[in-house]
Amino acid sequence: MNKQDLISAVAESSGLTKNDTTKAVEGVFDAITSALKKGDEVRLVGFGTFSVSQRKASTGRNPRTGETMTIKASAQPKFKAGKGLKDSVN
Repeated sequence: MNKQDLISAVAESSGLTKNDTTKAVEGVFDAITSALKKGDEVRLVGFGTFSVSQRKASTGRNPRTGETMTIKASAQPKFKAGKGLKDSVN
């Protein structure tokens, strides 16, 4: 399922127009992204938790040349599925 499929499914189940649904879905994505940029967690009870984890700097190898290189530290978004989501899938 891609973003357009998600918008179509939400529009169909909610009775909203596709235009309104697009705005709502984009709004949800923007709100989650903004919260993660600030370093906050987004907890959706029964669905899951979005968070940011810090990855330390490390050394690696260039696969083409075998040369050692430094991989800089970065922030990585994470999602942990909640019990309700896990139960509905299994």
